Amino acid sequence: MIPHETITSTANPRVRQAALLRDAHARRETGLTLVDGRRELSSAAHAGVAVEEVFVTAEALRGVTASTEGDGGRWLEELADQGTRIVSLSPQAFAKIAFGSRNEGCVGVVRFAGQPLERFTLPVDDRARRPVFLIEGVEKPGNLGAILRTADAAGLAGVIVCDGRTDPANPAVIRASLGTVFTVPLAVAKAREAIEWCQTHSRRVIAACPEGSLPWHEARLAGPAAILLGSEAHGLSPEWQSAAASGTIQLQSIHLPMLGSADSLNVSATAAVLAYEALRQQGTTP
Repeated sequence: MIPHETITSTANPRVRQAALLRDAHARRETGLTLVDGRRELSSAAHAGVAVEEVFVTAEALRGVTASTEGDGGRWLEELADQGTRIVSLSPQAFAKIAFGSRNEGCVGVVRFAGQPLERFTLPVDDRARRPVFLIEGVEKPGNLGAILRTADAAGLAGVIVCDGRTDPANPAVIRASLGTVFTVPLAVAKAREAIEWCQTHSRRVIAACPEGSLPWHEARLAGPAAILLGSEAHGLSPEWQSAAASGTIQLQSIHLPMLGSADSLNVSATAAVLAYEALRQQGTTP
């Protein structure tokens, strides 16, 4: 039997505090966030993220306990062995913290927040010479999560979120990323800080925009590039063009063809196209 506590009341202070972590203010104040799902929790733990507490339904706990002799329950047992508090909740209490109907009977409280750019560390292998994503002003958590998932799949060097309108620690970002938010090198920064980083690290900036001068496949995306994507509503801030005009960074604009009635692709779809074009140019095969 996995050691655990039991809470049945929806008014329990710990349940209420956990539910507040769906709000950005509470995440900033505490440095904590919520992680929905077993796979995402396992990714956090394997990445060294502190998993403070895991709330599970009584039904899920029974299922885990019944499967501990195989692989099915080891993930929760391992967390308990590492000092994570395991709490069984009544259905009503669990509904208080769960993400709508998309839940697997487990929600974790982890200590995780986007790190400043000075802590951004590139991989130590050959991925350090691959592109990074610069994501400016993206508003929807689902888009940011999908971009992180793409960066992981295509083996990019990392992701820098510039002037983000969504928090990388948002539970919806974590869920959409399938936990890759914990494993992809990630930083948050102001646009000017990202520009300075590109200058210091000799990163060519490839900016995707509808009026870009080159088709996407003609740009040199492989190697030490920084692929810049802005929000669909507001595009890119003028700081990038100003930095290019002053010679601070080398910037090239690109576009993807739009042959239908829409004037742009979803930003996460654009990220996927460019990431895999960079991978093709890199000459990397699965």
